[in-house]
Amino acid sequence: MLEKLNKIEKTALESLAAVTDEAALEAWRVANIGRSSPVMNVFSQMSGLSKEERPLVGQRANQVKTALEQAFAARAEVVKNAALSKSLQEERLDVTLPGRPARRGGLHPATVTLRRMLGILAEMGFQVYTSRDVETDEMNFQALNFPPHHPAREMQDSFYIEAGERGDNPLLMRTHTSPGQIRAMREFSGANPENPPSIRIALPGMCYRYEQITARSEVQFYQIEGLAVGENITYGDLKGTLADFARRMFGEHAKVRFRASYFPFTEPSAEMDVECFVCGGKGCAVCKNSGWLEILGSGMVHPNVLQNGGYDPRRYTGFAFGMGPQRMTMLQHRMNDIRYFWGNDIRFLEQF
Repeated sequence: MLEKLNKIEKTALESLAAVTDEAALEAWRVANIGRSSPVMNVFSQMSGLSKEERPLVGQRANQVKTALEQAFAARAEVVKNAALSKSLQEERLDVTLPGRPARRGGLHPATVTLRRMLGILAEMGFQVYTSRDVETDEMNFQALNFPPHHPAREMQDSFYIEAGERGDNPLLMRTHTSPGQIRAMREFSGANPENPPSIRIALPGMCYRYEQITARSEVQFYQIEGLAVGENITYGDLKGTLADFARRMFGEHAKVRFRASYFPFTEPSAEMDVECFVCGGKGCAVCKNSGWLEILGSGMVHPNVLQNGGYDPRRYTGFAFGMGPQRMTMLQHRMNDIRYFWGNDIRFLEQF
């Protein structure tokens, strides 16, 4: 067996010296140090040897295997360098050829809808106003007419931060963009408390709610809040503004309807539907055969909210509305799973 190992080593090294390319090198590796190579077969025959022979044969087999592996590594380096030298000497690079163009990315579908909605509101005289993502309980709930233990708080499960360290005013991730109403009103009224200016702003931003992630609900989502405050603003102004927005967003023949609803920070409150642009109001799977699609909530700003923002409700009135760019995108493109927005699936994103 020892003589056989010596012969295996000698034959393998001689054949390795004749290898000059990568294909032959790989063939040599499989034939001489692969699983079915002669040296590996010796290990499988060890059980048939006597106790005295096994240590000697095993030691020699390991030596041969190690020697062949080292020789293979050295030869591989020689073959690689030879191939590189040949390529540099014989091949030529045409520097006049055009380079490979870099693939251009695109805007996220939610961003496209968000910019379009803000563009329409800007044309209607709304100024973009941004507010913070981390809010206090006072700004997120109390100043918006959500007193502690108000049952409406159960509609918005919240992510609290330092909940037990700030008493009745803990920090939390905002559950809606409505706290921006209070911050904007206080900022505008702070400069002139006796005669605060009128406001017409759009507040885009991310909202966070502690919800089960499903095809129709996420823990974070975009929202656009609209706010108009001034003297002699009526519910008719609200309806006219939102109807005009719908026509600019969905086409000049878009039809809308308002349904009574409830929000603690507006009174009266309403939700607005637009006639289904998929079936034209006839009824389909997208509108659940109702012919209408709910797109936003709205209402006249509650007097308590105006007062908390620094505006006298006896003199000033206003309206507010909130809508979701992602919901708009889902409706327009007949998407059935909100999780696509955060999946980063290139097959989904390339469609936009």
